[in-house]
Amino acid sequence: MTIIIGDAMEAKILRSMHERIIKSFMDVIILSQLRNGPMSGYDVISYIHNKFRLLVSSGTVYSLLYSLERDGLIEGTWSERKRVYNLTDKGRKMIETILNANDKIKSFLINLLKG
Repeated sequence: MTIIIGDAMEAKILRSMHERIIKSFMDVIILSQLRNGPMSGYDVISYIHNKFRLLVSSGTVYSLLYSLERDGLIEGTWSERKRVYNLTDKGRKMIETILNANDKIKSFLINLLKG
């Protein structure tokens, strides 16, 4: 039996999956983007909104930034009146390892979705 999904339903499902993936991998997205230079929490929110068309809450982003900082992956410093984050050596090594494992991650996801 084949289930036919309308265009609106398909778009809604894909949008939901897109949002789940972005939120699940937001730490990787942040670390990857910090390779290009320092960012504030507001910069992270703007980047995610502009690149992925997803508005994430400031609470979500700042909570994640604090967690990354506690884990020693990023370091925050005050610049004027905002906190700006940079990658630490540990964070740089971690994101490089993840990016170098790109093919392995793709294979894992493909196998996961095939069932």
